[in-house]
Amino acid sequence: MALWDNPDVELLYEINGLAKDAPTWADRVMEYIGEYGIAAGLVVLALWAWWGVTRKRESREEALGGFAGLIWAPVAALIALAVNIPIRGLVERPRPFLEHKSVEPLVAGKTDFSFVSDHATLTMAIAVGIFMVQRKPGLVAIALALLEGFCRVYMGVHYPTDVIGGLALGTAVALLLAPVAMWALTPVVRGTARNARLEALLWAGAAAAVGAAGSRAVGRRSREEPRRTGDRDLAA
Repeated sequence: MALWDNPDVELLYEINGLAKDAPTWADRVMEYIGEYGIAAGLVVLALWAWWGVTRKRESREEALGGFAGLIWAPVAALIALAVNIPIRGLVERPRPFLEHKSVEPLVAGKTDFSFVSDHATLTMAIAVGIFMVQRKPGLVAIALALLEGFCRVYMGVHYPTDVIGGLALGTAVALLLAPVAMWALTPVVRGTARNARLEALLWAGAAAAVGAAGSRAVGRRSREEPRRTGDRDLAA
């Protein structure tokens, strides 16, 4: 039963132990993924979701609402990080490598408190925001957020419960504040869409409408030109 005296620490040892047994290059890859790679992946997924919103929504209002949802994703992440500041100050949990000498961190310089994980909070808030707009990229984003949590424990900079708390916090903020956020952001997006060029970036139908209007204008000019030429000939 000693294994379950502190399952949080035991799981930390198990996951961080993988880093000790792995080759150096594998640890460097995990370090890069955990620090920067997943964040870059979420940017790509947000662009994928934006592409789908602008081209697959049937109406202009749906497209603008979807774009407002994509704006909410990073805003939710920032709010979740702000909420985490007092939580960290209240709990004051030291980093695991400071309390357990057998834990080897892959990243140096982490001296702030451990609970909850900022990286897990940030990535899950963005992932849930994307999921609420587009399911496929959203599911991939959530998988990346879970991988982020694993990376933080693997790197020895967080306990598993730090990660679980961060995932829960990011999810809660993104979901619970979404109605208020959409109420505030959707009118802003609608106002932006009043500009024809910007509207084309928010809804593919706008570009099609502009193109159709341009074609009609060209057609009118082409029909009028013969009459004008005829008028000049008669006047001559």
